[in-house]
Parts: sequence; structure tokens; C-alpha cells
Amino acid sequence: MYQHYMKHIPVPAYRDSVIPFTSWLGLGRSLKQLYEQPLHYLTNVLLKRWDQQRIGSDDEHQSLDALVHPVRAETLIWATEEVHRLTTSGQHLASLWASDPMYHAYIDPVFPSINLD
Repeated sequence: MYQHYMKHIPVPAYRDSVIPFTSWLGLGRSLKQLYEQPLHYLTNVLLKRWDQQRIGSDDEHQSLDALVHPVRAETLIWATEEVHRLTTSGQHLASLWASDPMYHAYIDPVFPSINLD
């Protein structure tokens, strides 16, 4: 049901806005607010992993938007989101959720109204 719902939410068109950000999760939160859309469970998990991968790097304490241009970062997130929304198997999600008792922490509660016909 979740995957079926996410598949029907169109990825938003680019708004020509530059969003400052210090972390991938922070940029994800800003995009959710700006576009009033949830991000897919797998996108949220990936953003968390990207933030974790910076720990211990030479530029760990540098603002992320100084390393990755905000427009490119936003484009990357929406391209990733589109792949997750359109190609993820519901069975794959179910197996991930079965092995992660905290999976609900990465499912966004804000859902736009859409027609599932």
C-alpha cells in the first residue's frame, strides 16, 4: 500500500531556489517543507547514510553546501526519490521493514492528497 501510494505522487518541478544546508537530512527536511511532499523511506535512509559517511572525513565540519552546490544536491535527491517511488518493490520494502523495528522513523507523516485511480 505504501509503495502504491508513493508511486502516484509526482516528483515536483524544480523551483529555482537555492536552499542552504549543512547535512543531507537537513536538506531533505527543507525539501519536504518547501514542496509539501514526503520523501520515500529509502530516500530518507540513504540521506542518513550519506551524513554518517561524512563522519571522520577531512571536511566533516565544513558546511555541506560549500562542498556540493545546493542545486545539484536538490537535483540528486529528487532523481533518487523518483527512482525509489517508481521502481521499488513492495515486497522488498516489507522485508526491510521486517528486519528494522524502527522503520517507521523514516516514513514521513505528511502525505499530500492524491487520487489513486
